[in-house]
Amino acid sequence: MNRKKMPLLLMLIAGACTCIITLVRSYSVLSSLVVLFAVMLLFYCLGSAIRLLLDRFDRQNEEKEKQEQEAKAEEAAATEEDAGQKGVSESNG
Repeated sequence: MNRKKMPLLLMLIAGACTCIITLVRSYSVLSSLVVLFAVMLLFYCLGSAIRLLLDRFDRQNEEKEKQEQEAKAEEAAATEEDAGQKGVSESNG
């Protein structure tokens, strides 16, 4: 799944909310910009961390599914070998 733009989107939404709140509470321009910068930086870092976690979970799930498929394939191969050996022993017996 493509999560490349998730941190940017989270940062922009948080920045828009911060702008609205600072305008409503009539912050000065300088303090408004400082707060906006801090919020955007914080939410970009949070978004990046969340994206990395979700990507790691996806990789773990893919590895688990691959191992399960390999186990099923081995089980099917073992079942085929057992059936083949029984067929050979029955034809010989």
